Parts: sequence; structure tokens; C-alpha cells
Amino acid sequence: MNNSCEHLKIMNGQIKGYRLFQIFILLCVIQFCGLNSLAQNGKIEIEVPSKPTAVESRTEEIFERLVALRRDLHRHPELGGKEKRTAAKIGEYLTSLGLEVKTGIGGQGGVGILRGAKNGRKIAWRADMDALASDSPDVVAFQSTNPGVRHICGHDVQVAIALGIADVLVSLKNQINGTIYFVFQPSEENVRGAKAMIDDGLFEMIDPEEFYALHVTPYPEGIVVSKAGYMFADYDEIELTFESGKDSLKIVEFAKQVIEGLETIEKPEIFDDAMNFGDPEVGLVSPNTIYRDYVSVHSGYYIRERGGKTLISANIGTTDKNLLNEAKNKLEEKLNSSEFNKNFEGIEYFDVTYHPNNDPKLVKTASRSIQEHFGSDTYYEQYGIASGGGDDFALFQEKVPGVYFFLGASDFDKEVIAETHSANFAVDENCIRTGVNIFSILLLDRLKFN
Repeated sequence: MNNSCEHLKIMNGQIKGYRLFQIFILLCVIQFCGLNSLAQNGKIEIEVPSKPTAVESRTEEIFERLVALRRDLHRHPELGGKEKRTAAKIGEYLTSLGLEVKTGIGGQGGVGILRGAKNGRKIAWRADMDALASDSPDVVAFQSTNPGVRHICGHDVQVAIALGIADVLVSLKNQINGTIYFVFQPSEENVRGAKAMIDDGLFEMIDPEEFYALHVTPYPEGIVVSKAGYMFADYDEIELTFESGKDSLKIVEFAKQVIEGLETIEKPEIFDDAMNFGDPEVGLVSPNTIYRDYVSVHSGYYIRERGGKTLISANIGTTDKNLLNEAKNKLEEKLNSSEFNKNFEGIEYFDVTYHPNNDPKLVKTASRSIQEHFGSDTYYEQYGIASGGGDDFALFQEKVPGVYFFLGASDFDKEVIAETHSANFAVDENCIRTGVNIFSILLLDRLKFN
């Protein structure tokens, strides 16, 4: 998961969307018992059978190995485009499982291919594997040995989970109908890896019908969250160009006013209050959430003079493309009909990052599968759309329908908080066991496991 703010030009002040999203996650924990009670009071009535012992047994057998692998990757983090050692470790593990392995895709990317006993559905699972630049010291005993680089977004955990799923499914290979592609993607943080793999012929090597991925989050360990459609608000950078002159200061103030007029939030004092993000009545986890169908404008502006031109940049977030297009049309109409239209020279729009767009049908079947096998207090739907964040897994979803999940990785009693991109990032490593169990079962369900 990349922080979209890191792909923005820094303006007058920090854009706080992603940080507020993190606060929301923490506040959701306060409501967690309330969510559990909804299920227990009969609003979600699903009988939970015993978990398939073959999956659980194999997961337990390999759990310590997966933890050791995760810690090894954590000690040796690599930035996007430089994941040579990480890719080699992944390749060694996949080869040891007897999978067909392809390497060097889009740089350091790779694929492990598991073919079942019979033909059937073809499914892909993605794990990203790059780390982040960080000078902050690690908060765990197995600290990074690569100065200035740390795994503070959990990609080391996600690699371990993906390899664990591959291991479990290999142990059940003779009972599987279909093919699973395990895709290990480089350069997610700089938003280049998915495109690089696609451009390098990924979809000539694999032909999945469904594509899945997860990301660790500050949710409590043991739960999974997802939703149909977009998980994050779309972000665009707007750059306005005016001819400079004696009215430049007036033009800047006018442009700010027009941009701020795009916002559709009726009560910003409620919308922007982080204490409301986890509110059971209007928060992101509520069916009555106020965090849907909105256009938000961030307060920072980037203003500069260049070659006799005044350039004004700002950022807007929208919950769907239609709202974004409406905002763009409104902006252009206002500028072209203004007293400064002779100075106005044009607008450019820049995508800040990519946003996973989950297939509604697959979300429904996945949520049902998880709840049937693991209980209604394991899977939760996110009704609202959070601002900030993104993941170029979205580019794979443009090719193949898929689902992007949030996996809880925090233990609040022990003050282990999986707050991605933060100096104190840490995970409850039990999430590796949880992720392997839940998503091995999900893939087996999709493959019509015998």
C-alpha cells in the first residue's frame, strides 16, 4: 500500500488524508466489540463449521519457518527496483515446493505456477515485496541491516503469507482442480512495479480469471475487511496555468476560491473530525456512512512563477470517476467564464496513484467463504471510502477481476500497531498464520477443492 501523499508535490502544509485513515482504523478498534455484538445478536447468521484440518495442520507445520523468513526479509529490506536478494529468496522457496518459476519480470518480479491434478479455474495471488526509505530505528529485535531502508509497510509479511499459501496448496495439489499463479511484484511503493510487469509480458505468461491480494493494516489481528468497488478515494493533482501580470495575486486568490468551491462536503466539521471515522452511526464501517459520494479539496496549494506564467496546483479527492469528471467540468466552466479568462491558459490533471477497484461478485463470494469457514466476526465490510492511500494492484484489476483485502495485524494489548509508513510500524506475526489459513481456504473454495 503506497501513501498517496508521498506521490504529491508538497504544498503549503501536509495533506492529512492518509494519516486520518490510520486514525480511523485505530478508532474502529473501539467499535470492534460493538461489531462483534451485531453478529452475535443475529444480524449475521452463519453457522461456522470446523476449519479444514488439512489446511490448519500444514499451516502450523510451516508457521515458524514463515516467521523466520519474514524476519530475514525484514533484516534485509530492499527499495523498489532493487529487490534482488528478496526475489532470490522467494525463488528458492517456490522452487523447493516444486513449482514452475519465472523470474526477472518487470525487473525483480517473479511468478510461481501451481497446477492442480485436473484442469479448472485459473486464479492469481499477488504479494508486493519492496521496502521503504526510513532513517528511524526499527522497533523490533530483528532490525534492518540496510541503513536507511526498512520494511514499514508490511511487504515482508505479505511475501511470507503468499509463500505460506503456496506451500499449503502444494500439499493439497492432488485434490485441486485448476491453476494458481503466485505473483511477486516489485516497486509497489513507487507505483511502477505492476505496470513494469504488465509491460514485460506478465499476462502472456499467465491467464488468470480472478486476481487477489491483501495488505496488512492497523485493524486487530484476526479480521479481514473489504468492500465492492473502490477501497480508497481517487486523487488527482490539478495544475492551472495563467499568464502572469499585474493581476497575478488576484488570480491566485480567485483560483483558490474556485477550487475550494468544488468540495461537496456539507458539514466539514463532522466529516474532517477523525473521531467520527470510526463512529458506528456515520463512520466508514457504518451502512449509513457519510464517507461516500464526495469531492474533497485539500488545503495545501503549490504556487510558482515560471517563464512568465503563474502555475497553481492543488489536489482533490473523489469517491468515483463520475464525480471527478463533474468537478473537472465545473472547474473549467468557472475559469473560462471568469474575468481572468484571457489570462487562463489551461489545466493539466495528474493521477496521484492507483486505486484498487474490487469486483462486486467476487467480494460477495469471498466474504461468504470467509464467514462460513471462520465465523461472522472474522470478515467485515467497509461501507465508506477513505481518503489517501492506494496500490498499483489496481492495474492488474484492470486486466482481470479481483479483490483487494485489508488484513488486521495489530495487537493493541501489547502496543503492536501495524500503522503502515510510520516509524513505529510493527505487526503481530500471528497474522501470518491467519492470512495463510483464511486465504488458502478462499482459494480452495474458488478452485472447487475436492
